[in-house]
Amino acid sequence: IFKFLGAISVDLGQDRIKPYLPTILTPLYRELNSNYAEQDPTLKNLSQEIIELLKKLVGLEAFSLAFSSTVANLDIAARRKLKRHKNKAETRKRKIESLRPMYKAKRHRSHALKDLAMVE
Repeated sequence: IFKFLGAISVDLGQDRIKPYLPTILTPLYRELNSNYAEQDPTLKNLSQEIIELLKKLVGLEAFSLAFSSTVANLDIAARRKLKRHKNKAETRKRKIESLRPMYKAKRHRSHALKDLAMVE
């Protein structure tokens, strides 16, 4: 897919690729930023090469704007991180309960009205 994104970028050219730049950069940035144990280093190198190609193709200023809009979704990233941590804690509690049936981990109380409230 990364090779396809690079080929489409070159084929469309400088002016026609700019509207799609944030969409193209999202998976490339995710691959560069991931820290999975079984991550393939060739994918990381390929995504870095395509990012360099895009920099040369559209220019540093347009690339920087698109890249910052891709990376700057901090509120979405923060929500995703909180959800991941909550799921991890719940998984840990389930694992402990399965290993030691007499142990009951403290569960998060569900406050029905509080959970339904819109939080900004």
